Formats: sequence, structure tokens, C-alpha cells
Amino acid sequence: MSMSILSFLVTIAVTLVITVWAARRGQSKSALYTAGGEISGGQNGLAISGDFLSATTLLGTTALFYAKGTDMVIYYICPLVGFALMLLLIAGPLRRLGRYSIGDVMVARLGSENMRIFSGISAITISLIYLIAQMVGAGTLLSVLFGLPFTAAVLTMGVLAVIYVAFGGMLAATWVQIVKAVLLIASVGGLCLMVVVHFGGLTALYDRVEAVHPLGARVFDAGGFRMDLFSSISFAVGQSLGLLGLPHLLIRFFTVPDEKAARRSIVIAVWLIGLVFILLLTIAGPGAIAMVMGNPQFMAPDGKGIIGGGNMAIMHLAEALGGQPFFGVMAGIAFATILAVVAGLTISAASAGSHDLASTIVRRKLSDHTEVLVFRGATVAVVVVAMLLAILFQHENVAFLAALVFAISASTNFPVLILALYWKGTTATGAVMGGFTGLISSVVLIVLSPAVWVSVLGHGTAIFPSDYPTLVTVPLAFVVTWAVSRMSQPHPAAALT
Repeated sequence: MSMSILSFLVTIAVTLVITVWAARRGQSKSALYTAGGEISGGQNGLAISGDFLSATTLLGTTALFYAKGTDMVIYYICPLVGFALMLLLIAGPLRRLGRYSIGDVMVARLGSENMRIFSGISAITISLIYLIAQMVGAGTLLSVLFGLPFTAAVLTMGVLAVIYVAFGGMLAATWVQIVKAVLLIASVGGLCLMVVVHFGGLTALYDRVEAVHPLGARVFDAGGFRMDLFSSISFAVGQSLGLLGLPHLLIRFFTVPDEKAARRSIVIAVWLIGLVFILLLTIAGPGAIAMVMGNPQFMAPDGKGIIGGGNMAIMHLAEALGGQPFFGVMAGIAFATILAVVAGLTISAASAGSHDLASTIVRRKLSDHTEVLVFRGATVAVVVVAMLLAILFQHENVAFLAALVFAISASTNFPVLILALYWKGTTATGAVMGGFTGLISSVVLIVLSPAVWVSVLGHGTAIFPSDYPTLVTVPLAFVVTWAVSRMSQPHPAAALT
């Protein structure tokens, strides 16, 4: 048995053990949704870093560096800005007002159960699109690892995700994320150390990168990601503000006992995420170019690109440094990375469906037993839809797919949350209208953009000229929420103190 397969099987075994342990700890609604609110700030910080350091980070951003060089640094800077804003604006109030979902916060602030409809739909939409990125990464990885067809690889990930979420819930997801975060940080650190030792220092590494990359010395030029001004600013706004509306990150604040722990978890997460970003940008990304680009060992049979596409650049780097054994270790960690994020996203979507949408649709509070059953059914439905969409978008870069998620999140949840928390004049009607305006407009403009309208759907010219619509959709959502709130009767809002 190869080291790659052994590492993969060990990963599956460890995560299954965690799931069984979590299932035995409790199957109540509270346990499945929020791990009973008993996760410490330090543990939650590790889990948040595990949630964010996904296939997008490990595979996708390295692939972007491989193709475009340092110009993609914007992918690393903007999320850190977003986490700083989350610490200042979101973490405390969210923990104070919510229990299980973002819908709880909306109802507490705006006094209308109808807010659960908006909250549920937005959480499911955002989580589903983010799930596509993770499924594409998982499918690519398993295809290269086992030689499986992409569809079979995605199906494997989907089945495992259903098992982990339906039975282990948030407690299992949290500990899988913690274990994965520790392994990922250690593996990236080890990989970077091996790169530096191999080249004898950063100077020789960077000289090699300039020699082999088509951009030459320009590979280290940082700019607007070679986009027009509108797209560059719009992308930066979406990446920074979108973080504050990602459901799978926001629900992590309900897993800790108090506001202090919520804020502490953000601080810890930012330090860990920043460390990984620095290592990937300064060493791992250049290392992939230096050791993989042009290497016949990793070239695809058709001579166009590398085996598995750009998303596999860092995995090939691991093989170049340590052979199949190190490739196997990195493959197992990469799979755990994807698995942990898929679990968190699935929980956010399934809990929104069972806790927010189901009770609102039937117009009565569901019993805990019924809600747990609905949660498990929603888990299956979410994963099935995500798998089908992943197959459709299998050739897209996973970092680009994630950027689209951030654009939708920035246009949908962010404006509504900020106004609901900090403007007393916000009404439920205004929040619903503004939120749906942001959601619909961002999705429509993304569909009409070059990335989808031309690249995926095959039309000749895009109707909307940019792939990133947030400079249009974020102000639109704010204006609609404000205008409709001014015209509608406000409800009494829960105090923030």
C-alpha cells in the first residue's frame, strides 16, 4: 500500500473516531448546532483558523501564485482586514444576541420571525457556493491520489460529509477543525523549511523562480491582480467585508460560553492564519514555481499545465521534496483540511434549513427531536446539491470560486447585520428587502460576468464586464435597507448592552 493511500485512510479513521466520540457526547439540538456552547476561546480560535484555512488557501492561492506570482497577495491581505473588522464589530454582539443561528440574532434585534426566512435562504446560498469550491478541491485531490474519476471522488467526499455532520454535529466538526489546523500549520512549516534547505536560502529560491516563470522578474510585482481599477477595488471590498457575513464562521461564536471567549478566538485565529499566509506567500508559492514548473515529472500528458491542474501545485512540491511519502502526508492533511471546512459549511446550511426555515414555514416551533431529524435530512439535501454543482464547476480555480462567495456574503449578510446591530432605525421589512436585493443582484451579476457567462455558459461576450460586483451590490443593499426601513414601521429592538 502506497504512503498516499495509507495517509488518506489514517485521516478517515481519525475523523471517524472523532465523530463517534462526538455522537456519544450527545445528539441534542444544542450539541449538533453549537457543541453545547462549551468550546473554549483557544479551541475556537484553532477551529476558526481550521475553518478558514481551507482548500482555497492550501490549494487555490498557491495555484494563483504559481500562475500569477506575488500579484495575488490581495488574496492574503483582505481577509486579515476582514477579521479585524469582525473582532471590532461582530463577535461580541453576535454572541450576546444569538444562540443557534444568525436568524436568532436577526429576530432578537428586529422583532420579526420572518427574518428567519431571509437568514436561512442567505446562509444556504452562501454555504452552498462555498461548498462547491471545497468539493472541487476534494475531487481534484482524490482524482490524483487514487486515479478516480472526478465524479466518483466528489461522491466519496459527499458521503463522508453526511456521516460526520449528521451524527457528529458541531462538536465533531470543531475537533476535526482543531486537529486539522495543527496538522496544516505544522506541515506548511515543515514544507517551507525543506524548500529553504533545498535551495540554501531565499535568494537562490527567488533567483530560480525568476528564471523559470514566464513573467521573469515581474513575478514578484504586486499590483491590482492585473485587473481594471473597478474590479480590483470591488474584489478587495468583497474579500474584506464578505468575511463578516460568512455563516460557517459566524456560527462559531455560538459555540463559546461568552463574549470574551468569542473575541479571544478571533485574535488567536488571526495570528495563526497570518502565519500560514506569510509562509505560503514567501516560501511555498515560490517553491512550487521553482521545483514544479517545467519539471517533466509533473507535466500533464497533453503538455498543457501540470497533472491535476494548477490546484495541485503545492502537492507536487511536496512530492518533489519528499517523494511519495511526503506527498502522502500532505495529501492526507489536505483532505482533512477540505473535510473540516465541508463539515462546517454543511452544518451552517443544514441548521439554517432546520432551525430557521422549517419552523417558519410550518408556522410553529418544532420539537427538538423533530428539528434534529430535519437537520439530518437537510444535511443530505445540501451535500447532494453541492456535489452536482461541483461537477459543473470542476475546472474552476477554487480560490476564484471562494472569491465569488465573499462577494455574495458582502452584499447579503454584511449590510443587514451591520445595520441591524448598529442602526436603531432598521426594520425587519427593510432588512429583508435590502438583504434579498443584495443576494439577488450579486448572484445575477456574477452569472452575467465573464467568469460564468462566457467561461461556463459559453456566450461570446459578458453582459456585466467584471467578475466582482460588490462595488455595485453592497451600496445597493445598504441603500435599499435604509430606504425601506425609513418607509416602514420599526419594531422594538433588543438592547446591545
